[in-house]
Amino acid sequence: MSEPRARSLAGAPWVRTRLRTAPTAALLTAALVFVTAFLAAALPRALDRGADQALRELVRRHGPLAGSVSVTVGRFAPAAGSEAASGDPAADLDRKAGAIAGDVPAPLRLAAGGPVYGSAGRFPRELPDGGLPRPGGLPPKLGLVYLNAAAGHARLVAGRWPTGAAPRGHVEVALSEATAATLGVRAGSTLNAGAPGAETGAGVSAEVVGLYRPDQVDSAFWAGTPCLAAACLSTVRIGFEAVPFWSATGLVGRDGLPGLGAWSAGSTDFYQLPFDLAALHADRLPAARSAVASLIAGPANTRLVADLGQPGSQVTSTLPQLFDEAAHRQTAVAPLTEVGPAGAAAVAVAVLCLAAALAAERRAGELRLLRARGASRAGVLGRLLGETAVTVLPAGLAGTLLALVVLPTGRWVASVLAALAVTLVAALGLPLRALALSAAPRPGGGRRRLVAELAVAAATAGALAAVRRRGVASGGDGVDLLLVGAPLLLALTGALVLARLHPVLIGWAARRAGRRPGLVGFLGLARAARGDGRHQRPSVLPLLALLLAVTTAGFGATVLDSVAAARERAALTAVGAGARVAAVSAAALPEGFATAAARLPGAGAATAAWTFDAAPVGTPGGALISDVTVIVIDPVVYAALARDLGQGVFDPALLADDGRAGSPVPALASPDVAERLGGAPRAARLRSGELQVRVAGVVDGTPAVNGAGGSKTMVLPAGPVARRFPGIGRPNLWLATGRLAADPLRELLQRLSPADAAATGPARASAAASASGAGSASGAGSASGAASRQQGRDSYSVRTKAETAEELAADPLQHTAARLFWTSVAAAGGFALLAVLLTLVRAAPERAALLARLRTMGLRPRQGLALILAEALPQPLVAALAGGLVALSAAPLLGPAVDLAALVGAPVPAGLRTAWLPVLLQVLALVAVATATVAAEVAVSGRRQITTELRAGDVR
Repeated sequence: MSEPRARSLAGAPWVRTRLRTAPTAALLTAALVFVTAFLAAALPRALDRGADQALRELVRRHGPLAGSVSVTVGRFAPAAGSEAASGDPAADLDRKAGAIAGDVPAPLRLAAGGPVYGSAGRFPRELPDGGLPRPGGLPPKLGLVYLNAAAGHARLVAGRWPTGAAPRGHVEVALSEATAATLGVRAGSTLNAGAPGAETGAGVSAEVVGLYRPDQVDSAFWAGTPCLAAACLSTVRIGFEAVPFWSATGLVGRDGLPGLGAWSAGSTDFYQLPFDLAALHADRLPAARSAVASLIAGPANTRLVADLGQPGSQVTSTLPQLFDEAAHRQTAVAPLTEVGPAGAAAVAVAVLCLAAALAAERRAGELRLLRARGASRAGVLGRLLGETAVTVLPAGLAGTLLALVVLPTGRWVASVLAALAVTLVAALGLPLRALALSAAPRPGGGRRRLVAELAVAAATAGALAAVRRRGVASGGDGVDLLLVGAPLLLALTGALVLARLHPVLIGWAARRAGRRPGLVGFLGLARAARGDGRHQRPSVLPLLALLLAVTTAGFGATVLDSVAAARERAALTAVGAGARVAAVSAAALPEGFATAAARLPGAGAATAAWTFDAAPVGTPGGALISDVTVIVIDPVVYAALARDLGQGVFDPALLADDGRAGSPVPALASPDVAERLGGAPRAARLRSGELQVRVAGVVDGTPAVNGAGGSKTMVLPAGPVARRFPGIGRPNLWLATGRLAADPLRELLQRLSPADAAATGPARASAAASASGAGSASGAGSASGAASRQQGRDSYSVRTKAETAEELAADPLQHTAARLFWTSVAAAGGFALLAVLLTLVRAAPERAALLARLRTMGLRPRQGLALILAEALPQPLVAALAGGLVALSAAPLLGPAVDLAALVGAPVPAGLRTAWLPVLLQVLALVAVATATVAAEVAVSGRRQITTELRAGDVR
């Protein structure tokens, strides 16, 4: 051979030669690394996006003003008969609003449109005009406000905007179209006001010069001033009654701002700073919290007060509480948002290590030959590293870039580090495994493995004890490594134990099968017990991958099942029954409602009740307990409600009446009321009169009051009270067990009482009269009727357990956590099945050769399938069963550390409940997919010809 030819052969590139030799293996490895790197980079970004969305939705759900800071400064009212203050108050407001906007510290950023500011009157004035609607017999009230740039956020529908200075004692206002329809006025109407107090004189009037329609009623611009976009039905307490009346707010122009205090006994300048919610990021929550704190009481507040130049300024915001709640909720969802991705990542690492180990074992003969021909260990390691780097690095980079493009977020370091870790594991797996195989056997390997397994068991016990002792990390502490690591360590310990028990269990099954006729089961189980034929026990990596997948899925399913059960419990506690209908502003429920509602689908035991707030009850010393809530209800149905709720359970016989006239009525009292009353009969005054009551029992709560009971309550039987007070009237509360829908109840209320609030009929009549007397514009009557119907719907409170549970579940943080968990479970399950497939593919050549030889000895195809199933299925079956047991054990071991309040949406006791069915479904799903995978591999390998496998010189 010539010298150039020899140099050409000696210098042949190793990497190119290996890639040309096994292109399919290189492509499959690149695909595996690409998918794994993409998932590793995508999970942190999905976490960030979910946390950001949940933070913004949390702020939005608390109203349009929740994401803002409010600044208010009071002004003194001008003296009676004096002129308005000199200067231009509107220009002064503009200057101060611009200065305040510049005081907002980073990372907060004002929303588009800048601050919302103006001046509002301190007190509204009554409008004693008899033509205006009076729902409860009280005249409506009108307040005035100046709102900068109001014309840019509304459309004028009639008249004009207030302009020009009005004569003293007269003011020009603009009302919203809805307010005008409710009050029955139109453009050009004059509203005469009474004196709000001694500070001002009488004889002030307001001329309605225009009507407008807001562009976005629910925006921060209009929400900052109550009753501005539409009139409000307010109530005032008169004795035991809540008497309703209309409250409205009118807009004044820039020139009318100096006389605002004369109408309202002074005014208050306000500056609303709405922040851009898109600039809020969960990872910058501490910085945002510090910025808001600085505005409320800090350096930014000092600059703000200096810009205002007025004493007595107040800066308020709900953002600190919302930020604290967001941090707590982010920590509380850690069982799903951290454990799920961590389990998927652990399964992926196990699969990468398994793939590297199988590749190294497949090339073990080649590597031994290289070493025998003089290749150094460092040289072989370098060549293998270069070979894997060419395949792995481009795939890892492509997966990382795809995740960064598909899931844009502000942070990228965590994603890049996660993808880099995956890429390094894939790149170093084959060289390190090959290095370990080429090393000389060291004595004492069994003892070292035992020590490592004991160390893992000790670490697992320590992690479980620490999590149970201190619970989940508090908000702001970042990722709770103990909570993340405890389930994984538990699964790792289970895999190590199973790796030692697996040969024993399968060997016992093989011996039992050997006593039965036929050799297929015995041969398959015997091969499963001794692993792949070269080891005395199966590899721990496939077992670890399967156990991690099942444990992660089972633990997350347990959390979700506990959340669902706790949410149902919280909904029942909040409502107090399956359904609850209460009269809010109406005096009582509509006639016939209780009978009709009891026939609705889903209704169980139902009863109507009377509630009396602040009913005075006499004490032995002659004093009165004036704040006792008295509930008059059917004792049998009430006892069933208490049993469902698990609070205030009692025997209905305690409220049985002896039927004698004048005898005291038996009552159930809360502990503090029962202690103050003693055992003797006492007088209780209701609206319909006074009766003697005696305490027959003590209960710790009642479902009839706020779902969980008030601090001072008394329950009376409906029959005896009705006999003593025949004129007690219609009930004002209806309770029922079962699972009712809220919409049929609301429709029934609307049908039985279309506009029944407190004296809604007179309100509608007075509205119609005012509309005709004031010459209202066309359509005002229909709008007034719509307002009355809305008033009727607002007269009753309808709550059901099903609707409340749905409201608790309609939380973006819960949806994000659950979606991320199921994505992690799917990824973990896919990697676990890939581990099963890799194990099958690795043993496929030897298994195909064995089947070919057995076919020559008379083995039928169906028996060959049974043989492969008996060999391949025990490992995933045992691993799935063990993973299910580990997942079930995680509930009592880790459950006390898991706070479900954020996932439920309401305060609930911490802890998980053991969920057998969800875990069983996870196990059965993995077993079914594993069986299908094995069957598919058998179908593919069974097509090989016997002559192909029985080649001359084959040593398999």
